[in-house]
Amino acid sequence: MAENFPIPTYIIILLIISRLISTIGNSKPRSILLPHKLQTLDIAERLHSDPAATKSASSDYGNIVKQNPAAVLHPSSTEDIVTLIKASYNSSIPFKIAAKGHGHSIRGQAMAREGVVVEMLSLKNHRSRTGITVSGSLLSGFYADVAGEQLWIDVLNATLEYGLAPVSWTDYLYLTVGGTLSNAGISGQTFRYGPQISNVYQMDVVTGKGELVTCSASENSELFYAVLGGLGQFGIITRARIALEPAPKRVKWVRMLYSDFSTFTRDQEYLISMNGRRQNQALDYLEGSLLMDQGSPDNWRSSFFPQSDHSRIISQVKRHRIIYCLEVAKYYDEHTKNIVGKELQLLLKGLSFLSGFVFNKDVSYVEFLNRVRSGELKLQSQGLWEVPHPWLNLFLPKSHILDFNKGVFRDIVLEQNITTGPVLVYPMNRNKWDDRMSAVIPDEDVFYTVGFLHSSGFDNWEAFDDQNKEILKFCENAGINVKQYLPHHKTKEDWMKHFGSTWKTFAERKALFDPKMILSPGQRIFNSI
Repeated sequence: MAENFPIPTYIIILLIISRLISTIGNSKPRSILLPHKLQTLDIAERLHSDPAATKSASSDYGNIVKQNPAAVLHPSSTEDIVTLIKASYNSSIPFKIAAKGHGHSIRGQAMAREGVVVEMLSLKNHRSRTGITVSGSLLSGFYADVAGEQLWIDVLNATLEYGLAPVSWTDYLYLTVGGTLSNAGISGQTFRYGPQISNVYQMDVVTGKGELVTCSASENSELFYAVLGGLGQFGIITRARIALEPAPKRVKWVRMLYSDFSTFTRDQEYLISMNGRRQNQALDYLEGSLLMDQGSPDNWRSSFFPQSDHSRIISQVKRHRIIYCLEVAKYYDEHTKNIVGKELQLLLKGLSFLSGFVFNKDVSYVEFLNRVRSGELKLQSQGLWEVPHPWLNLFLPKSHILDFNKGVFRDIVLEQNITTGPVLVYPMNRNKWDDRMSAVIPDEDVFYTVGFLHSSGFDNWEAFDDQNKEILKFCENAGINVKQYLPHHKTKEDWMKHFGSTWKTFAERKALFDPKMILSPGQRIFNSI
């Protein structure tokens, strides 16, 4: 009689999804093994391992990191995502899973080398409705239940049909709701309304255990706060309930120029101090940026300055080497159109911008919020959108902003003279953020965001990366406790430093909601790949 020997684990795993191939850089292709069990599940037909599918999920907007997944899931429902994660969680050898929205990450954060990428946008093709439902009343307040794969531009258009809109945005609206809520979601409205994660009432989340959980500040609150700004480590957001308010119709949009950085920051900090949500005499948007000697004072993010004034502005840039641009906006509608001009004039009274260098526009609310889109389309038509983007985004405390200007803007950026994209710098109020959330910010009442939004060629992105490293090194040597936004760290020690005193909570939440460390491996927080 034949003896019964136990079947080795590797034999079971050898029954694989066909053609699961991964090509990393110039390395040789090799077979990737996923549990045979996946072939028996209902989602098998929506798992794609062909080269076209894996290639589309192997790069992102950054165009720096390349990591092929073993397969890509095109889900038709939330249940498909639950099934996939459960299959990994219940496997003796779990495989990694990453949710990919619009692919706007910079360093492979939404990739899953040798794992499965979930193409969230596929859900839009299977929903009977738009995935955006508006509810509420004047008494209780309005909100939108939004599927995680929805783009913010679609949220804007859907809610405007009811005369409503979210209050906090990102500069670029073609990003998914789940993607920005996993980071924070910031823009010029953040000083007043907080980041997007501060304007969420409730979420549906599929955890790393494959459990679909509804959470809020009062229900499953630990998961709720973990996921907001949690970099995808604790679950995949499949629905978010977003706060809405009556939408304005139009925007008074103003830019002012400064030659002195301390005056520029003083005026910014003064303006964000008047941040009461319901105050008539408060701005709705504030950002700052740098103008350097790069030809036109306009950039791909927006064309604002009149062509007739370009020579005057360029003359100031050449004289001072850097000109600082303060950009503000005040919203209005038919009820406030007769007073908005006076309110804005009062707000800007006493500011110390360069005389004769204030510029105004009056645009629709949608045109203002979607201001980056025209620049994107222009770059796409020129083949300049899908290039490397070695971005660096930082939060830094107000107490060191003048040191940063001297040590970075002037001694590094100007001297190296390689900047080829917008450089943003503007303040936020810490009291608009919630410390229970996972997002990390400096421990000062006012802090700044600085964004180096570089675009480069495929053969010279490392020069910008070296400059980014030099900037971070300067901050370390100068004792400036900066925090990266859209962070990129390579070691666990660096991540522990990033989270600081909140690392213990972050790690405990990981153990609670994704104990097998399945989700979002591209962040490299708990995984080496």
